[in-house]
Amino acid sequence: MDLKWLEDFLVLAETHSFSRSAELRGVTQSAFSRRIRALEEWLGTDLLSRDSYPVTLTPEGILLRETAEEVVRMIHARRAEFRDHARNRGGEISFLALHSLTVTFLPGWLMRLKAVAGQMTSRVKPENFDRCIASLTEGGYDFFLTYAHPQVNIPLDPAAYPYRTVGQDALVAVARPGWPAEWQSDGMPMLTYSRGSFLNAMARIALAQPGAPRVYVAHTDEASMAEAMKSMAVAGHGLVWLPRRMAEAEILSGRLEVVAPELPMEIRLYRNPARGRGLAGRVWNAATTLPQGYADSE
Repeated sequence: MDLKWLEDFLVLAETHSFSRSAELRGVTQSAFSRRIRALEEWLGTDLLSRDSYPVTLTPEGILLRETAEEVVRMIHARRAEFRDHARNRGGEISFLALHSLTVTFLPGWLMRLKAVAGQMTSRVKPENFDRCIASLTEGGYDFFLTYAHPQVNIPLDPAAYPYRTVGQDALVAVARPGWPAEWQSDGMPMLTYSRGSFLNAMARIALAQPGAPRVYVAHTDEASMAEAMKSMAVAGHGLVWLPRRMAEAEILSGRLEVVAPELPMEIRLYRNPARGRGLAGRVWNAATTLPQGYADSE
């Protein structure tokens, strides 16, 4: 259950209007309606009587309203307390990041960022691409760290959500050395990411490059976790496209070998300008002073 569902419900209980509530919450009406329905499904009961206008609360909705008000009040009070403690330690900065970047690029880059921007507490939420976009635009995080390529659309208006390129990586096709000879004639089994993930879009672009191997789909990872896909490749299940930073140790040790041309990609830091004052502004400025080369995570 997501806290914002309770916050949505409380706004709706006050306005009795889906359209007005969606406007106040800064989301589309369809997205707001989905979140209210998700809360009802999680609770297992209807909270609203939708047969009348304006909408009214069911008896269950009336009971939940009092509980929700207390829960939201307590959570926000505790959050304010924690953030006060964080400010006393130098402040808190929050990041959304693609899963693979949290285990490759982010740790080293964040240490150097803190050395330039000053002492702070950092909060990182690893997520898939679409959820990162949603969380940034909903305003709960300062920054979003993502891969980028000219052929993959990132639905963030640079005028509203500016970005800076903070690193470089490449997508590389790897497989366990000594794969069977029949793979060359029949095509190589390929491990794919779930549809809609950023790395899945990048892999499709890479497969269209000259020199890309002939493949067929042998396994799909619905969670789109690159670390899990790497383990599958090391075990010999087939070819997988990975960020080079993630596969570098296995390539150097001979556990994986490169089987296709690389596809360069940027690492970008997007900013939520509504949270751009103070520490977030210092972090944004400090990000420009760090090197962008591939080896900057070493």
